[in-house]
Amino acid sequence: MSVRFGGLLAVDAASIEVDRGEIVGLIGPNGAGKTTIFAALWGLLPLASGSVMLDGHDVTSWSPARRARSGLARTFQRLELFGSMTVRENLRYGTEARALGERPWRLLGGGRHQDLDLAEEILDLLELGPVADRSAGELPVGIGRLIEFGRALASRPNLLLLDEPSSGLDPAETVAFVGQIRRAVERFGCGVLLIEHDMSLVIGVCERLQVIDFGRLVSEGPTAEVVVDPRVQAAYLGSEAVGVVGPSG
Repeated sequence: MSVRFGGLLAVDAASIEVDRGEIVGLIGPNGAGKTTIFAALWGLLPLASGSVMLDGHDVTSWSPARRARSGLARTFQRLELFGSMTVRENLRYGTEARALGERPWRLLGGGRHQDLDLAEEILDLLELGPVADRSAGELPVGIGRLIEFGRALASRPNLLLLDEPSSGLDPAETVAFVGQIRRAVERFGCGVLLIEHDMSLVIGVCERLQVIDFGRLVSEGPTAEVVVDPRVQAAYLGSEAVGVVGPSG
């Protein structure tokens, strides 16, 4: 895909593929084009060329709402929750995004109980049970990130876009979140594409990395190979990345 802002080519023929059950990291310096790619995938920006495919369907002309109904979900760098709603209510709300595309069946009552069961399952998976009935707005950022992640999972996505998921987390919370992402992907089988500056999270959870700079992909491959690419190390990771291996387990 390519994206233009007037005469500026912000994304230049970037090709990104994520399979179900796979976690891929999109990394690069500020201003490289990562956020622009997410906006284009979500349907907020038109493409100058190329296409966006979701499960074999060309969704390039689809609105964000239609993409969400068809299995695309995302989180945001700036935490966005329904603060006056409980954690449980936030997760139940998440089930509605995908359900809108199945509304005729659901009007017959076939899906409501499944939605409630799914919300409860995600509460357990993300260990949010102890705060399930508290207002989301009164909880710390670390729990808020889990709520937002859980709400996205509740839409039963085929592809989940995570935008800076560790933003606002301390190191211990980041380590815990790595495990939560892994468990969620193992349970639900969705693909994950994430933008993240915290390389401990990226290296801990991503199987593949794609590195973008000035709108172009400059390196891609298995995490263990990309992090020792001298170009990537020098530009983005620093010398401390020497000897780092990819995700375990």
